[in-house]
Amino acid sequence: MQKTPVSGLYPIIDTSIVPKDKITTVAKAIISGGARILQLRAKELQVRDLMEVSLCVKEVTQRAAVTFIINDRVDVALLTGADGVHLGQEDIPLKDARSLLGPDAIIGVSTHNPEEAIEAALAGADYISLGPLFPTKTKEDAHPVRGLAILRAVAKAVKEAAPGKDIPIVAIGGITEETAPEAIASGAAACAVISDILEANDIGAKVASLIKKTA
Repeated sequence: MQKTPVSGLYPIIDTSIVPKDKITTVAKAIISGGARILQLRAKELQVRDLMEVSLCVKEVTQRAAVTFIINDRVDVALLTGADGVHLGQEDIPLKDARSLLGPDAIIGVSTHNPEEAIEAALAGADYISLGPLFPTKTKEDAHPVRGLAILRAVAKAVKEAAPGKDIPIVAIGGITEETAPEAIASGAAACAVISDILEANDIGAKVASLIKKTA
């Protein structure tokens, strides 16, 4: 099975902004705007609740042929049949996640510098996120802002470390309609967007607009 390429807009539903009972509705709104990939980040939810909402989002995304990624939880991704998982630096090692989820799963890894990005690339990540690119309010323990210069350095380092693999870099952290084009121009293949989507009055319209800005 060929994996869906990670490019353009990468929306993330974060339960620090969206309450549990609104997650499915928000997922549908994001998909209505044209999103082709969607991540669920639910660090506040207990496992039972996370399983419940993940199954609901999986049903919605599967019906629309949208790639569904679970943040952190390999076990939940496996049990719900999600398309993949996004791992932080403190999560289960990539090689173990791959062993559990199989070769067709999409596995992304959070990185904050060229060294971490190269390590993830050589370990077989399907995409690498780099952030926070700009100041962000969705992570209280966020690393210092990286900026566009570090993004360019990471994109260059990954290409040199894994020639021919074309591993996408996903910029994350404080990205909006205004800043997304800068990220793409600086080497990002995709932009992960949270607050600018989730706090919009019209989520579908915001997604549609962001897709144009990240094309």
